[in-house]
Amino acid sequence: MGLSSTIGNFFCQIRLLLFIALCLMIVGWANFYMRDSPHYAPKYSSNFWKCPSPERKVEDKTIPSTVKQITNVESEVKVCPVLSPYLKGNIPLSFDPSLNLEKVKNKYPKVNNGRYQPEGCKAQQRVAILIPHRNREKHLLYLLDNLHPFLQRQQIDYGIYVIHQAGDGKFNRAKLLNVGYLEALKEEPWDCFILHDVDLVPENDFNTYLCDTEPKHLVVGRNVTGYKLWYKGYFGGVTAMSKNQFAKVNGYSNNYWGWGGEDDDLRARVSYGKMTVVRPPPEIARYTMVFHTRDSGNEVNHNRMKLLKDVSKVWKTDGLNSCIYKLLSVEHEPLYINITVDLGRPQY
Repeated sequence: MGLSSTIGNFFCQIRLLLFIALCLMIVGWANFYMRDSPHYAPKYSSNFWKCPSPERKVEDKTIPSTVKQITNVESEVKVCPVLSPYLKGNIPLSFDPSLNLEKVKNKYPKVNNGRYQPEGCKAQQRVAILIPHRNREKHLLYLLDNLHPFLQRQQIDYGIYVIHQAGDGKFNRAKLLNVGYLEALKEEPWDCFILHDVDLVPENDFNTYLCDTEPKHLVVGRNVTGYKLWYKGYFGGVTAMSKNQFAKVNGYSNNYWGWGGEDDDLRARVSYGKMTVVRPPPEIARYTMVFHTRDSGNEVNHNRMKLLKDVSKVWKTDGLNSCIYKLLSVEHEPLYINITVDLGRPQY
């Protein structure tokens, strides 16, 4: 055997030994990881993917216990349904001649400072009822006596604002409603505004005092018109408009002194604002109008037709953004918030 053959055999044996050693190392590493891998696996509690049970609460020491209690209570409050379970439909109305403010106040002890919030649920909307007023104390009593239970059955978070025009000058219903909107928003970020005549009392509590996606007219029929719409396009009496809808039309015109025209003006503004009027079904949107003679200072406005012709020209500049008045007082009575203002005098 030659030298070269001997050297070749030697290297073959070396390669064989190296191969065997490598195989043994691989087998050893595999056994090691298979044996010790449980020690490196992350350890989770059996409850890691489970919500804590009511019996086992984890205390968060970074939040005061009082705050946690309030948060838990708020999270449990449900939103009131759109149609309350307390609705009765057609309801008997009461117009007791001997009624006085003290009697009405005693009947509704849950109303405080003109405000009420439903118990057990969060109302759909925060609603401000705006009632323009002067020399109609008996009508106001009748409305309050019937409206408070009506709204409470509807589970509405509401405030009633009576906007009283001081002095004996010409009455301006439209400007009073502008004032009511502006002053009410100083107290609360109301979602919805009900523009409500003092002499109209709702008969059916399915006629919900909530705002819609479009301006809503609530008086389809009154007793004095045979429960039919007074005329096509009528938009007066009681109207529901959201905060944004009323702002979009710039509120009412401030220039309607005396009776008539302001509701037709508002209807035109709704049209110019590219909105439409919606109404509840006529069998629901029914009101009783309490009889009265026309007040002194609220005579027919003979300038109304001329004003109506100019709505398209002035509606963006005559309204909420130009409403000038002198606020005399804001009084939080038990059943309503009384806002007394001096509106000034007509410019014509």
